[in-house]
Amino acid sequence: MGYSLLMSSNLPYRSRAVRGLVLLHEEHLRRFVQTWRLSIAVPVSLPPAADPNYASLGALGRHVLSAASGYLVWICEVLKLPDPEVRPAPDADAMVDAADNYLEHVLERWRSESLREVSDGQLETPEYPSRWRTRYSIDSMLEHAVMHPIRHAFQLDELIRNH
Repeated sequence: MGYSLLMSSNLPYRSRAVRGLVLLHEEHLRRFVQTWRLSIAVPVSLPPAADPNYASLGALGRHVLSAASGYLVWICEVLKLPDPEVRPAPDADAMVDAADNYLEHVLERWRSESLREVSDGQLETPEYPSRWRTRYSIDSMLEHAVMHPIRHAFQLDELIRNH
């Protein structure tokens, strides 16, 4: 277990559920970045796609790290928590060099006081519309935040294996 994950596991949270999902998010976002870096080193080619998030490995890395910040900002907005002050993600071309620094920034913002104050009573209801119009409770958005890097790491793992 890395130092920062150990550090974040010792932070006090009102909700054990939130604490668990924050820790899982950190673990899987770190794993995604490792897998993403391996996919660049191999290098793998992404299959053709109309989605601009798949235009390059840099774009995919930016998509996953930017989404991680977006989930946090959304939760803070809908719960009227203080702005977590996440800086914008570097562009796709700069992401390869900037990913580690931006990853640490995003995870540090996830460990900020805002999420530590979310209570169990705020997790299930109500549901709020996401930026892509799907409705989420806070719990389901936290779960989505955990699964998003897992799904993209899985995709990259398959491309690496089939290279």
